[in-house]
Amino acid sequence: MSLARAQWAEEHRVIPDFIKPGKSTQNAFIKSSNRTYRTETLDFYLFRTLNEVREITERWLTEYNSERPHESLNNLTLEEYRLMAEKWKFQKGWK
Repeated sequence: MSLARAQWAEEHRVIPDFIKPGKSTQNAFIKSSNRTYRTETLDFYLFRTLNEVREITERWLTEYNSERPHESLNNLTLEEYRLMAEKWKFQKGWK
């Protein structure tokens, strides 16, 4: 991870502990979403152009984040879970 990204992440409290390169098992959520992306997109399509990869990836991300319920989140979408967490943090007075 570049120094600028590491500083940004630390300032915004995005990642409490950085994942070491080559150690994807340190974050099972990332490993799971990467595997899902690989099996549902990269292994499924034969891409002809980079733009095609981008378009299909954007559609997949929209579905994955906004439309697909996730069992680990009590069948909420990632977007629903994020909104719920923000509301909870606001009610608790956290930044």
